[in-house]
Amino acid sequence: MGSCTAGGAYVPAMADESVIVQGTGTVFLAGPPLVKAATGEDISAEELGGADLHCRTSGVTDHYAMDDEHALYLTRQIVKNLNRCKVLETTSCSPDPPVHPLDDLYGIVGGNIKKSFDIREVIARIVDGSQFDEFKRHYGNTLVTGFARLYGYPVGVVGNNGILFSEAAVKGAHFVELCCQRKIPLLFLQNITGFMVGRDAEAGGIAKHGAKMVTAVSCAQVPKLTLIIGGSFGAGNYGMCGRAYGPRFLYMWPNARMSVMGGDQAADVLCQVSRQIREREGKQWTNEEDRAVRDPIVKKFEAEGSPFFSSARLWDDGVIDPVDSRAVLGLSLSAALNAPISEAKFGVFRM
Repeated sequence: MGSCTAGGAYVPAMADESVIVQGTGTVFLAGPPLVKAATGEDISAEELGGADLHCRTSGVTDHYAMDDEHALYLTRQIVKNLNRCKVLETTSCSPDPPVHPLDDLYGIVGGNIKKSFDIREVIARIVDGSQFDEFKRHYGNTLVTGFARLYGYPVGVVGNNGILFSEAAVKGAHFVELCCQRKIPLLFLQNITGFMVGRDAEAGGIAKHGAKMVTAVSCAQVPKLTLIIGGSFGAGNYGMCGRAYGPRFLYMWPNARMSVMGGDQAADVLCQVSRQIREREGKQWTNEEDRAVRDPIVKKFEAEGSPFFSSARLWDDGVIDPVDSRAVLGLSLSAALNAPISEAKFGVFRM
C-alpha cells in the first residue's frame, strides 16, 4: 500500500502471496535517488518498482489492487483460501446481545474520571446477555471479578471499583489463577488510581499482596485483553494488565488517562519536596512559587496522560468509541484464540 525499500523490499518478496496497490505501492532495493547516484539512471518510483512492473514483468507481487479498499478485499480473499481450521481450546455458544443498550456507556462513565461508577454497569453492556457470574462478590469489593461470555466465548472479567486493597489484590490473584487453570481468557477493565498506601496498608502487607496479583497477571498465559475506561495510574496499571504485562490487545476510551500518577498528585508531591527544601534553608514558600511549580506539572501530565498521546507512541492498540467496545473486544478475542494456550508457570506467591 506504500513504499517497500531496501530491506523492506524482502517483506512482500518473502510472503506466500502479496498484494500491491496501483500508484502508491512500490517495491525496490534502492529508490530513484539512490539509483540515480549509483548508476546515473533517471527513473520514477512507479517505473522502478510499481504495481505494473511487479505484477506484469518481474512477478515479485501476485495481486494488482486498484486502491486501498480493493487491496483489503483481495487480502480477505487470500485469507479465505488459507484452508486453516481454527481449533478452539474453549467452549463456545451462540452469542446474545447485551440486554442493556451500549449507548448507556456515555452516561455511566462520562468525561470526568474522578466521578465514581459501578463497573458492573459497564460489564452489563459488553458481555453476552448482560449475564455475569460474579466471583467473591462480598470480599475485596473494590475489585470485581467473575465469569461471562463475549460473542459466545468464555471470559474472566476483572474490573475496578476503587483502590486496590490487600483483600482485592488477593482476590484478583485467586481469580486469575482459576482462569489460567481452566484456560479461560481474561478481560481487564481498568479504572484504577493504584494500590492503597499508608502505615496501615504497609503493616497489612500490601506490598506482598499486591505482588501476588501482579505475579498472577504477568505469568498468565491465557489470552489477555485490556480496556482502559477511566484512569490507569501507578502500580494499578501493572495489576490490571497494562502494556508491560503482555495483553494481546490493549484499547483506551477517549476519556481515559494513563500515567505514573495523576497530575494533581504529582504536583502535590513536587511542591511538598520544594517546600521542605525551602524550610530547611530557613526561607518561606510563597503561593507564587507554588503555582510556578504546580501549573507546568499539571499541564504536562494532562497532555502526556491523554490516550491520543499514548496511542501515537504505540503504547496501546487504538482509541475506540465506547459503543464499539463489545465488537472490538469480540474480534480481538476471536483473533487471540487462534493461538494455542500454554500452561501457566507462576512465581512464588509470598504468604
